[in-house]
Amino acid sequence: MQLQLNNVGKRFGADWIFRSVNMSIDEHEAYAILGPNGSGKSTLLKVFCGHLTPSKGDISFIKDTKKIDIDVVYRNISYAAPYIELIEELTLKETIDFHQKFTPFLKGIDGKAIIDILAFDRAKDKLVRHFSSGMKQRLKLALAICSDTSLLLLDEPTTNLDKQGEAWYRDLLTTYGAHRTVIIATNVIEDYAFFCTKTLNILDYKQKR
Repeated sequence: MQLQLNNVGKRFGADWIFRSVNMSIDEHEAYAILGPNGSGKSTLLKVFCGHLTPSKGDISFIKDTKKIDIDVVYRNISYAAPYIELIEELTLKETIDFHQKFTPFLKGIDGKAIIDILAFDRAKDKLVRHFSSGMKQRLKLALAICSDTSLLLLDEPTTNLDKQGEAWYRDLLTTYGAHRTVIIATNVIEDYAFFCTKTLNILDYKQKR
């Protein structure tokens, strides 16, 4: 998927989070959105996915040379972030089955494969509410990265992961993130340097008029 941003800005009240963003996110490229905590990275990511409407300017979503209507763009997007909640009353297996009803997995991947990727076989019937924070983050990442979508958005992907989990994330993205448009919002170099070829610093769009 390609994204085209034309003079995009977002504000809350009188405070501009960013403004005058003019850029094209190309198909099959990997981008990192950089900046300190609280600088607006997550807000820009939400604009990228259509969850937030720009206060100024517009954003176009293009797939196979055709513009996608904002009301259906979600069908082409998978998103993982620490603030996106899982349904904790479901078991791991139920969570995976529920996810598949809305978004299919990549070719060759089914529910059992997701459990194998996670190495959570002993936890397949365990309620998500009883997962550790690291297990929940791995589940979010696996569901997003293994989904059959053309745009993959990851916000602070290694949050709550230990060193082993960080290595697992890098292997997962390297294996299943190719040939898609990937955008990673982070201030941790290990989250993106192995994968992203382009960067955008949110601070560059703070004071423009």
